[in-house]
Amino acid sequence: MKAAVFVEPGVMEVHDVPEPAIEKPTDAIVRVLDACVCGSDLWWFRGISQRQHGSLAGHEAIGIVEKVGADVREIKPGDFVIVPFTHGCGHCAACKAGFDADCPNVEPGGNAGYQAEVMRAINADGALIRIPGTPDDYSADMRASLLALSDVMATGYHAAVSAEVKPGDTAVVFGDGAVGLCGVLGARMLGAERIIAMSRHADRQAVAREFGATDVVPERGDEAVERVMELTGGDGADAVLECVGSEQSTLTALAVARAGATIGRVGVPHIDAAKLDVNSLFWRNVGLKGGPASVITYDRNVLLDAVLDGRIEPGKVFTAAFDLDHVQDAYQAMDERRAIKSLIHIG
Repeated sequence: MKAAVFVEPGVMEVHDVPEPAIEKPTDAIVRVLDACVCGSDLWWFRGISQRQHGSLAGHEAIGIVEKVGADVREIKPGDFVIVPFTHGCGHCAACKAGFDADCPNVEPGGNAGYQAEVMRAINADGALIRIPGTPDDYSADMRASLLALSDVMATGYHAAVSAEVKPGDTAVVFGDGAVGLCGVLGARMLGAERIIAMSRHADRQAVAREFGATDVVPERGDEAVERVMELTGGDGADAVLECVGSEQSTLTALAVARAGATIGRVGVPHIDAAKLDVNSLFWRNVGLKGGPASVITYDRNVLLDAVLDGRIEPGKVFTAAFDLDHVQDAYQAMDERRAIKSLIHIG
């Protein structure tokens, strides 16, 4: 089968590799229809973080189940499914509490190889999200929104939930990539009255406003803090969504939270922990929480119905599409900010 392979920073290739097989009785084999590139993939594509050279790539997909292991009871061959980047078992304490990203019953490194014609999904009953009907029942736009539920929409929503957004709140969203834009959508879903999107790119600003942003702030650093404080009458935000993970974004997010606010942090951290002044948060009664998203939990309880009912359209974050043979172009388009998020058509 064909699969996307990380060769070295800046280089993705499509190689012929063996098709995966059932290894555990809780596995499923999924033929991938659509996958995509994540903003977190750019960290290693740019050489900022480490990844094993020659490894398979991708952690977001939708597809058709081809085979299931002997212990799989809920998922059947032929099911149309979302394959989230999380893969919780569904029955441990973490999964029952709604934190499937923290399930201990996973393999080291988790799932991989979603940008491929066929993939192995572990913990199939707990992790796969069944979509009603067949792929032919859905438009291309709807399929894009379903694909967004494999990661970015759930991660943006997790930022809003972690920030404890409430009806009437003023929320500030850091990050104008796909996760940040979905954070805007998540804040709107939870009732934020005012949503300030931190963005300096016109195409992303337009999506942010479509998703519910009432204000856009292009400034960075100290100037961004000053502007947010102006917009909030000097109080700061009721809820802060940090969807980048960089040092500047994180420190600015800490600075714009009002007394008693909570910061929902979902950007993969790229900041020295020593630079996080947690004592200053103590004196302002500011909370800091968040982490990898509870994709399975949110999809099953909130997000899948919201997409199927047409209440949200997170698929609008996909602004470029490629086939698997052009996976290098898909990565470069995001790296060069020519695409907010790249969709990869496979099946």
